[in-house]
Amino acid sequence: MTVLGTPHKPRKKRREASQPATSGNEIALSDSKAAAQSPAFPLVAFLWPARKHTSQWVTLPLVLMIVGLFRWCMGLWGYSGFQTPPMHGDYEAQRHWMEITRHLPISQWYFYDLDYWGLDYPPLTAYHSWLVGKIGSLINPSWFALDSSRGIEQPLLKVYMRATVIVSEYITYIPATIILSRRLARLRGVSKWESSIALVAILMQPATILIDHGHFQYNTVMLGLVLASLSCMLSDHPIWACTFFVAALCYKQMALYFAPAIFAYLLGVCLLPTLHVGRFVGIALITLLSFALIFAPLELGALYDTHNGISPPLSTSNRQVNPLFALILPYIDERSMLYTLLLQLSQTVHRIFPFARGLFEDKVANMWCAIHTIHKLHTYPIPLLQRVSLFATMMSILPACMIISLFPRKDLLLWALASSAWGFFLCSFQVHEKSNLLPLLPMTILFAGDGGLGVEMRAWIGLANMLGAWTLFPLLTRDELRVPYYVLSLLWAYLMGLPPTNLDLYIGKQAIKSGMRLSTQSLHLTIYTAMAVWHLLEAFVETPKGKPDLWLVINVLIGFAGFGICYLWCTWQLILRSGVMDQWLAFRAQMDAKVKGKRDEKEQFLPPGKGTRATPPREAKSGKGQKKS
Repeated sequence: MTVLGTPHKPRKKRREASQPATSGNEIALSDSKAAAQSPAFPLVAFLWPARKHTSQWVTLPLVLMIVGLFRWCMGLWGYSGFQTPPMHGDYEAQRHWMEITRHLPISQWYFYDLDYWGLDYPPLTAYHSWLVGKIGSLINPSWFALDSSRGIEQPLLKVYMRATVIVSEYITYIPATIILSRRLARLRGVSKWESSIALVAILMQPATILIDHGHFQYNTVMLGLVLASLSCMLSDHPIWACTFFVAALCYKQMALYFAPAIFAYLLGVCLLPTLHVGRFVGIALITLLSFALIFAPLELGALYDTHNGISPPLSTSNRQVNPLFALILPYIDERSMLYTLLLQLSQTVHRIFPFARGLFEDKVANMWCAIHTIHKLHTYPIPLLQRVSLFATMMSILPACMIISLFPRKDLLLWALASSAWGFFLCSFQVHEKSNLLPLLPMTILFAGDGGLGVEMRAWIGLANMLGAWTLFPLLTRDELRVPYYVLSLLWAYLMGLPPTNLDLYIGKQAIKSGMRLSTQSLHLTIYTAMAVWHLLEAFVETPKGKPDLWLVINVLIGFAGFGICYLWCTWQLILRSGVMDQWLAFRAQMDAKVKGKRDEKEQFLPPGKGTRATPPREAKSGKGQKKS
């Protein structure tokens, strides 16, 4: 019985279309003889039973359990620095940061024993390390005992550390990926079933699993915050987008790869189609406020420690004074509050941006390492290399930033981010192998859009991901992760119908039906063949004497060429989809029409059959220019 108002009527559920291929993704092949459809590639086949009226609350938990199982199995293998004293590797670096943040005053975090894995990530990473170390110390205090726990390799500690990566990913990256893929599906008219297929393809991306759950990192926390920012942009919440992106920057500075494109997009939505002063001011204020809130515990903690007589292990006479603080040191009083604040801030920035390390440390598949194989760059001074790197990076990201600022459309955002991130990876200063996860992120998210699972898009995104995992192979080999590399990369290639497990995408019916260019097919197959041949040579052929890094150098050169092609493709797609080419062609046609009109106007005064200019009527009356009869 209803007491007040009308009875409650539950909202009717919207039925999904029974046909799976609704958005141009080409994931179902039609058989004219049997009048039926079949999966286009194996991943579709695995989710084929869920294509008709299956609730996402049934599909999604199964997907999350499967991808979680692969992550946990990956963690059973080795990690960076296992049994390699004295520095060990990234695993020990992450554990050591938990150790120092757990025991030291906050003012000493960025100063303590910098020769042994000194903290060199922004404050949000330090806070995360403090939390994980605090919880771990409740389980076993010896895991994070100050100094005495260095190089510890207990099996239970490994279980705990692996679990923290998975839990952190399931709190940030995976929810952000689900929300963003669903939002892209709604914007582009993609069915939930197709969105689930794209979600599995994204979460099973081999490079991310191999680095975070094999090599050992927390990159997915930063990547998840970036995806949360993108989701807010697509839902027209720029204030929240700024908050999440600032958090990503304050977790890992590598998020700067996306910063120029995101800044250009937010500037564009503030200026076009009309000026929005309030939105611009709000974005600027929330960005500054977000940075201030994240750095506040570090700065206020330094003031509190100074008040209690605790000072960082750094004095003005010490050789470790960072160059940023050395510039302002003569102008401030050592006893003032400003001295403490600026010392802490400058040291943090100095540790986050290690320009003194040189143009690159390890061999990475970017422009500088490729050039270094032919012409040695270490002979040039570091300031010169910094300026050249800055100029090259600015030129590489300029097209993406200009287009996304002039055409701030949601459908162009991922393309602009991919182009900007590839430009940073190829041209910027101090790039690591793991940094290719950043340009791979927006490219892989394109799976979730309209046509993202189609033949051409799947071919390009698949090539970038396979190449990205392949360039990580030398790093993974040092961590004894050969077997997981082969299993995960080949499994992902099989699920997506990619070489070397399947060639139908390039020489089969799908390639013929899609109309993929012969040049594209040849280019992709050439890169896949080069990767396969390289693996054979690396496994069975010894390098010549005096050239122990030959296979690594070839890996760098092939990877740089492939990544450069991916950068050009993303930039070209951004230009085409923005309509810049159409506007340019229309402008050229308009200018040609004007020129033709002026030419026709001039030809009106030419006598028949002659190419000389006829005398205008006004001049004929005055008698000027006429010949005597």
